[in-house]
Amino acid sequence: MELISQVLALEPTSQVLGKEPIVPFAILLVVILVVPILFERLRLPGLVGLVLSGVVLGPSGWNLFQTESESMNLLADIGLVYLMFVAGLEVDLEQFYRQKNRSLGFGTFTFSLPLVMGSLLGQIFGFGWITSILIGSLFASHTLLAYPIINRLGVVKNEAVTVTIGAKVVTDIGALLILTVCVASTNTGVFSLAKLLTLLGWLTIYSVAVLVGFDWVGKEFFRRSGGEEGNQFLFVLLTVFLAAVGAQLIGVEKIIGAFLAGLAVNEVLGEGPVKEKVVFVGSVLFIPIFFVNFGLLIDVPSFTKSTTNLQLTLLLVFGLIASKFIAAFLAKLLYRYNWQEMLTMWSLSVPQVGTTLAATLVGYRTGLLSSEVLNSIIAVMLVTSTLGPLLTSRVAVGLASSAATEPPPSTQPEPKIEEISTAFTIVVPIYNPQTQQYLIELATLLARQANGRIIPLAIATAAAHMDAPQLEASLQRSERLLAKATAQSRVLGVGAEPLLRIDDAFAQGISRAAREQKASLIVMGWGKRTGLRARLFGNVIDNVLWASHCPVAVTRLVDAPKKIQRILVPIENLMAPTLQPVHFAQMLADANQAQVTVLNVCERRTSSSKIATRRSHLALVVSKLALPNPPEIQIIAHENVAQAILQAARLYDLVVLPFIRNRTSPGGLAISDVTTQLASQLTCSIVMLGEPQRTQTVVLPTGVPNTTSTM
Repeated sequence: MELISQVLALEPTSQVLGKEPIVPFAILLVVILVVPILFERLRLPGLVGLVLSGVVLGPSGWNLFQTESESMNLLADIGLVYLMFVAGLEVDLEQFYRQKNRSLGFGTFTFSLPLVMGSLLGQIFGFGWITSILIGSLFASHTLLAYPIINRLGVVKNEAVTVTIGAKVVTDIGALLILTVCVASTNTGVFSLAKLLTLLGWLTIYSVAVLVGFDWVGKEFFRRSGGEEGNQFLFVLLTVFLAAVGAQLIGVEKIIGAFLAGLAVNEVLGEGPVKEKVVFVGSVLFIPIFFVNFGLLIDVPSFTKSTTNLQLTLLLVFGLIASKFIAAFLAKLLYRYNWQEMLTMWSLSVPQVGTTLAATLVGYRTGLLSSEVLNSIIAVMLVTSTLGPLLTSRVAVGLASSAATEPPPSTQPEPKIEEISTAFTIVVPIYNPQTQQYLIELATLLARQANGRIIPLAIATAAAHMDAPQLEASLQRSERLLAKATAQSRVLGVGAEPLLRIDDAFAQGISRAAREQKASLIVMGWGKRTGLRARLFGNVIDNVLWASHCPVAVTRLVDAPKKIQRILVPIENLMAPTLQPVHFAQMLADANQAQVTVLNVCERRTSSSKIATRRSHLALVVSKLALPNPPEIQIIAHENVAQAILQAARLYDLVVLPFIRNRTSPGGLAISDVTTQLASQLTCSIVMLGEPQRTQTVVLPTGVPNTTSTM
């Protein structure tokens, strides 16, 4: 009886769990992990699912999360700061400077017209002038949510797209500046011209200090840190929150400081592994929590009860889409773009996510925006973030295909340049005895065909003392692997030059040794991401791809390379095709007397005449390689690129894919690309050819230069 009474005296499990702060965080992680995947399978942006999850889990739904929760508000504030930092970090200043005059022109159109439209709607619905102007400024910016789409289609270098990307600099800065003035006018009561000039003066001094000071300090720190990515990662985070605190000290919202910090370290980070990790941490954790928290603020009952709210929402959606369309149309008239380019500019400028939501939350917290306006703006975000990428996927495909039907400017081989090295050198890092045989066999086939050499490379992890037992054991293991690799290459008829290196890390050792040996190619075995550390700081292959000076072939071979007879090379983009995979495949095919097929997938509705034109265009592009045995050209009309390639790959032994990284949008959520889908679903052998991060000319064995760049 006493035991029963003690059990009954225990608190219910639900109450105990409700008091544990770790429980809401665990629920958040489940939401962040599951919901975006489900929505992306429905072809909807993952951030839409996160906001709707906040509605379901918040006061308007199951009431599991409270808007007054201190831990939730802290995580959401970090996400807010991180969101604006990533927005500044993702600003492509090079694109802006390349077309600065036209970017300023279109930026002025796509900023001022929504600003005027939103301000007029605010006045019509009885809001004050400050609130009305703030509403207009919320729609003046735009989020490049469809950047992964245009990047995949290869139309990033189109002038209209470049101008739209550059215009984001103008719209973001303008929207944040108006937000600063509006919030300051509310905080100070009566806002005079003198106070405005004082605020702008402090803001100018602060901006110069952040942009110049953080840029200089960042370069010095990165130069002295010796490539230690962990310390560089922490330094970047420190700059973000220092800038946010500094902004609050001068009476400016912290999101202004975070955005300026992103601009300041933009050049310092460049396109490298540290930037990838910084964006990754925000996009998978803090920024999604911000979107979920935003959903908690939506008051569904009040939104549905009032017809005024519905009218405001509909007019804001219509006004935004119409004003962005007019802005793109004015740019078309002024700069003489065609309709396809104009529609692409319009679709890219429609989504309202990053800066819009951050400024909305600030306006709501300061009392400038009511809950009704907040609900309407979130509805606008949901509509535009879904509509914008959908439109882009349709009109940008037309832009790419129309360009692809035009003949290339020159079909003659590019002029030869002096060879980088006297021999075609293949570095083969070996670590796993189970995959070593196929790697060496593949390397010997390529080296024999190119009259080159192979260098089996083993990395022994360095220790503090050179006589440490663990270092000695690592050296002995590496020597055994190298001896085995040398024997294998000798049997296959190619001499090997084994190399044993002691280094602090595998990736750095591989990339440094390849540079010292003037390698033409690195051949590596497949590596899967496992564990939290691998996701946060990448694996060996990721780091080699970032640091390597030459192409990297990441292989997953299910059979001996000498048995490969049919090779498929999908080329997704005909405007700026990457020809290195074609050349790699042809080298292997010539060694095996195999057949290479270059495949391009077009829309199902493409006419037979356009298919013939695309086939002719692709043949001309491939002919620039001057290959002795030209590959077969195949065009397939299909509504799904990945599925078409998967169906075609059933008849092939090997598929060679370019290694395309997912680019995250300023909203922080990445959209999966075709290469990622193929790598996870193909059952035959795969080679993913990763190219150097910077644009460079790589001399191939035939002497024909192939200009490559990051995709």
